[in-house]
This record gives sequence, C-alpha cells and structure tokens, in this order.
Amino acid sequence: MEVQVETTIKPKNNLKALFSSKKMDWETSDAFFARLSEKWHFTLDPCANPLNTKCAKYFTEEDDGLTQDWGGHTAFVNPPYGRHIGKWVQKCYEEAQKPNTTVVMLIPSRTDTKYWHRYVMKASEIYFVKGRVKFVDNGVASPAPFPSAVVVFRHDAWHKPNQMPTLGVVENV
Repeated sequence: MEVQVETTIKPKNNLKALFSSKKMDWETSDAFFARLSEKWHFTLDPCANPLNTKCAKYFTEEDDGLTQDWGGHTAFVNPPYGRHIGKWVQKCYEEAQKPNTTVVMLIPSRTDTKYWHRYVMKASEIYFVKGRVKFVDNGVASPAPFPSAVVVFRHDAWHKPNQMPTLGVVENV
C-alpha cells in the first residue's frame, strides 16, 4: 500500500492572500497597535485607508505615502508587503533623519533581504515579535505565515557605522 504525503502548504480561508502580493491592506490588530502606541504615541499612519487607519492623520494609497513629507511626526508604518516593501523601508529610514521624526515599522523579519541590510540594520531599535502577528481582514484576525519585526528609526538615535542597533523582543497580544 502506497501512501502519498502532500508537502505543499495550503493556506486556509483569508490566509491565502497573505502568501501572495495580491492583497496589500492587511490591518494591524487594535491590541498590537495599542501596545506599540503606549510607548511611541503615534501621530501618522502613512499606509492606511479610512477603514483601517490607526491615527487621525493618515495617507491612503491615492495620497501615496511614499511621496509625502512625514517630518515632525511619530509614524506607525505597516507597509504593503509586496514587491515594493524595500521602497517603504528606505522611505522610513530617510524620513526618520528629519528632526523630531520617529518611524516605527511592522515588517516581515526577512533578514536575508537587501533592504534589511541597507536600512534596517541602521535602525536605532529592532524588536522581534514573539509568535505570529495577527492581521485583520473583514473583521477576522489571522496569524501571519511569517515572523515579524518592529523596526524603529529615530532622528536622535543614529548609530555609528558597524554598530548594532538595540535588539529586543515584543510580546504578541
């Protein structure tokens, strides 16, 4: 008797889109955002829409947060996780060089990418999320199929070349 074992991962329900670049507006859960906002007190959400924004001031896809000025804000960035995530990481790094500007990103922990080594390693702080972040789609929370990190870029905390950022762990809620 021959037994066949299926080795491919078949995402269930709304998780299927998390494995692709088709859906770009995954909402951060209110509980996870609140935990971060307690520390950083966010004033801008540059990757949002009217239904999933976490801040009073936000930019939609039509506003194109990549072309907007974030200076003077404390921005929470849960960027689109598709092909252009590197542009968002670069934008966060560049915006945080402005006075009185802090940028906190929630991104996949993809330490093997060029953008991670070019920009994330210049962050003032990197927190690896314990467990899997839950993203919300149509009111349903589902765990991401990848590990995540919270990356903090701050104008007042730039590291010297070859100096490691502060590392930590953030508990998932």
